[in-house]
Amino acid sequence: MSLLQALAKAGALRTLDHALAQSLKRLDPETPELVLAAAALASLAVASGHAGFDPTGPQRLVEAPIDWPTPEAWREALESSSWVARPDTAVDESAADAPLVYEHGLVYLRRYREYERRLAVDLCRIGSAAADPALPPPAGEDAQGADGGNPATPPQDRQAEAATLALHHNLLLVTGGPGTGKTTTITRMLVLLVAQALEAGGPPPRIALAAPTGRAAERMAESVRKAVQALPVLGIDPALGAHLPTAGTTLHRLLGTIPDSPRFRHHADNPLPFDVVVVDEASMIDLPLMAKLVEAVPDGARLVLLGDPDQLPSVEAGDVLAGILRAVGATEADATGRRFPARHVHLTRGWRQSASLDLAPLAAAVREGDSATALSLLRDGGLSGVHFHEGESDPLQSQREHFLAHWAAMADAADPAEALARANRLRILTAVREGPQGARAVNARIEDLLAGTRRGGGPASTASRWFHGRLLLVTENSYRHRLFNGDVGICLRDSGGTLMAWFPGDDPAKPRPFHPASLPAHDSAFAMTVHKAQGSEFDEVWLVLPERGNRVLSRELVYTGMTRARDRLHVAGNAGVIAEALARHAGRWSGLGWRLTAASTKSVPGHRRPQGATL
Repeated sequence: MSLLQALAKAGALRTLDHALAQSLKRLDPETPELVLAAAALASLAVASGHAGFDPTGPQRLVEAPIDWPTPEAWREALESSSWVARPDTAVDESAADAPLVYEHGLVYLRRYREYERRLAVDLCRIGSAAADPALPPPAGEDAQGADGGNPATPPQDRQAEAATLALHHNLLLVTGGPGTGKTTTITRMLVLLVAQALEAGGPPPRIALAAPTGRAAERMAESVRKAVQALPVLGIDPALGAHLPTAGTTLHRLLGTIPDSPRFRHHADNPLPFDVVVVDEASMIDLPLMAKLVEAVPDGARLVLLGDPDQLPSVEAGDVLAGILRAVGATEADATGRRFPARHVHLTRGWRQSASLDLAPLAAAVREGDSATALSLLRDGGLSGVHFHEGESDPLQSQREHFLAHWAAMADAADPAEALARANRLRILTAVREGPQGARAVNARIEDLLAGTRRGGGPASTASRWFHGRLLLVTENSYRHRLFNGDVGICLRDSGGTLMAWFPGDDPAKPRPFHPASLPAHDSAFAMTVHKAQGSEFDEVWLVLPERGNRVLSRELVYTGMTRARDRLHVAGNAGVIAEALARHAGRWSGLGWRLTAASTKSVPGHRRPQGATL
């Protein structure tokens, strides 16, 4: 039995993966079986979140008992195949038109290799733009500026350091956990940039605030508005804050969606009309979207990426933030003395999500994979706002009245804006989508609990598909509606009694109504997977873990779920599953880190893609 047949028999491949391999075989019946299998696994790898496939560790992608070839056998087959491009350099030369690329130990689908390559070149283009020579170096920056700061520096000083770095460098990363002051830091940075421009007699910089999801963009803009209000306390002229943006936008809206097209209005030949682009929740951004975003940043503009490197990577392919941080953290420059031209400040202050929630010790244990400490903290009950429901598999039964009261308050809100605000008071988060503790099953049970009170019939009735108070989660992008994967809305009757689905708009006080039947694919959102909740925060979070272990469980998933809570965190699950999750990393196969280091040795400032080229 061939390797491809074994993979198919084990049910490891999707139909699309198998079809790719079969198409290569039809075009060239002499194609080696290992090349066909590599094509199928490269396709599967992208679906699993990787940029490419590593033949030295196929067990990481497929857990079935397969008799895997040796790495040498893979390499020999790939290097001799006409279906596989092997670029001599990873910086200047595009891969040939072969559907696969074998480079630096990874097998790529050609398109994803190109996303990665273009992203590296464009990040170096942005970062290599000359700093203002009239400005002195920021205090505390070392000779090479590899990491913008000393962890021992007091938090407020590190925030000031990050803000000052932005005056001298066009590519800046600010990382840290929730509550460590990332948005405050950025506000100080933007105020400095405004003051610098006005002092030089020029106009204030054009600034964009963006994030992968609407909720994350709204949170960032709200935090900036609050930080601006606090400027007078810091002795800063409030007039400077008046030049800062008061609203955020999704990356899709920033780039300009085109109906029924994966392309955007802004790209290399029509760059964004901004001098500073600030992007929050960078860990959520997948490889294709980040490549298109960075391509659209104009020459000479600043790009600032905010994120928490301990959170889950993007749902789609790539682990972009981790790759950039690896390149920034590289300690050795090549013979030219050049290195990746970005600066990084990591804010490490211990935090409390709110006065009522002390999450720092637990979050630290989870980040480190220290299950013994994490379980001890959960069981001890000494952390304010943290509650452990050990062995609890069905909070819907034990906490029924509590949940029903929340959903009733949400549905009884005076208007859609208030309903959406109330929706963020509580959310059930699950590790998985399917299974008894998965989001789909939990949502179905919740809808049954609400049956008869707001639905037009029983659980199976057509009239019950949408009902007053149903919380909705969009699961696919609709450029025509300007609704995107992860957007959350609510079904409410309008003043005329017509049931409409309301979603946040550019103005948080004025949600946008849609007829439910016209919406793109969507699910209920009373319960959401942790992945879907990333970029959001809720006053109260119930993190419900499966009764049995699952390969999707990781310390990053548990950390991300826990840190969605602002005031109260409830963890429902058993100790064995938690220990298994904390023992696993959610790492991705990617070549971005080495590619950025390699690209930085080339002269790329001002480089733009030729007219008409697309990704």
